[in-house]
Amino acid sequence: MPENRVPESPDSKLYDQLQYQVAIFARRVEQARIGALGDQRNSMDRAAFLLLNRLDRTGPVGVKALAQAMAIDSSTVTRQVAPLVDCGLVDRVPNPDDGRAVLLELSEQGRRRLEEVRSSRQELMRVLLSDWPEAEQESFVALLTKFNHAIETHRP
Repeated sequence: MPENRVPESPDSKLYDQLQYQVAIFARRVEQARIGALGDQRNSMDRAAFLLLNRLDRTGPVGVKALAQAMAIDSSTVTRQVAPLVDCGLVDRVPNPDDGRAVLLELSEQGRRRLEEVRSSRQELMRVLLSDWPEAEQESFVALLTKFNHAIETHRP
């Protein structure tokens, strides 16, 4: 064994398998979203889906606050929200507390489109998990939520 190589620990195989499965998961989720398992109603890119979901939960919000809530840069939010405004899914509205500023809010069209995508994606999840016992489905959601939280708290 080379001197600079760290000896394999019993859990390194576990973590190797985990990182591989996470990579496969990410690819297959994207393929399912845009491929045969998905539905045309499901076709919304991840950035748009996450932005619309956040606006649906928070209501009207400024770019800076939206960026902070999503843990991304304000310039990224501005770039990602522009096409959503252009196609009528998001409205820019005057900030009642500051006439110079605008808030972003989900438009009625955006609300309908988001609900359509959510419904389609929920159906996809039902199909994918249809042969799992309910307890396993609940465990999977809980563990995936915990995993996402761990990623969020360990971000650089």
